[in-house]
Amino acid sequence: MSSLAEVIFYSLIGGAFSLVGGFLLLSDKKRALKLAAYATPFAAGALLAAAFFDLLPEAGHQGDSERALTFTLIGILGFFLLERFLRVFHHHHEHDKKDKKSDPTSSLIVIGDTLHNFVDGIAIAAGFLIDSSTGIVVTAAVAAHEIPQEIGDFGLLLKKGMSRKNVMLVNLVSALATTVAAVIFYQLGSSNDISLDVVLGLVAGFFIYIAVSDIIPSIHAKEDKQIAGPQTLLLLVGVVVVGFATTTLHEYIDRGHEHDSHGHSEHEEHGHGDENHDDEHAAEEHADEKHTDEKHSEEEHAHEGEEHGEEEHHDEGEEHSDEDHSTETQ
Repeated sequence: MSSLAEVIFYSLIGGAFSLVGGFLLLSDKKRALKLAAYATPFAAGALLAAAFFDLLPEAGHQGDSERALTFTLIGILGFFLLERFLRVFHHHHEHDKKDKKSDPTSSLIVIGDTLHNFVDGIAIAAGFLIDSSTGIVVTAAVAAHEIPQEIGDFGLLLKKGMSRKNVMLVNLVSALATTVAAVIFYQLGSSNDISLDVVLGLVAGFFIYIAVSDIIPSIHAKEDKQIAGPQTLLLLVGVVVVGFATTTLHEYIDRGHEHDSHGHSEHEEHGHGDENHDDEHAAEEHADEKHTDEKHSEEEHAHEGEEHGEEEHHDEGEEHSDEDHSTETQ
């Protein structure tokens, strides 16, 4: 599991990317629209790759694969119903701009964008609850989608008559929802036993729904007379890039974890070696002390023996002297 600092850092990156497209639109509308045209199909590929190459496999490893797929379907249907309710979850369809009956109000745009960013934060936190590589892949997929998403949101708010300053302020506050949601969900997931296969399934459903319902239809509309044009190519590039990044990141981070584990094991073995050396040294000192004590004991015993012998010899001498003296007296 990753650290809270990583979650905050990468969720801020995800939120910052949600503002890049909008700020670019305010500074250079023509360039922003051109960027959105290229970034949108790439984002679809990135989202699909993150869902199928990372989130769903990890969901299977973390729990039950069938349950993860069930909640993937629930996620797709749930976000479909949510979009139908708000009518402004995403704005990639060109015909929405012409249909004034379905043209959302400014408040609904802000609500939809904030909710979208909140879900992005949950997705980022869910990735980091698995490991750093999954969290980074999810953040990349979120960032890729947020650039064209925010270009559409900024454009709609400006069209509604909101000032540039208010548009920037509202979207800045909305972008912070990503970090708030990431921190809250990460803390809940770290301190409670949650079913990660369920959460990852829902996040995968969210990514698949965005790509399939919002972005791919716009590719069909723009390339209706071509089998495979630039939009299709960019979608495939998004799949390849994020798929390759997923594999590379997992291998790199897993290798780093193995190296840390190996180093920790060596450190423990070295520590045990030092302990054994200390034990051997202590045993030698104990043996020396024991030998010294034995030597002192032998010396004391010998000294006592000498004293005892001298006493016996002295007593015998006195006895002989008494006997001689008695004989002479007689």
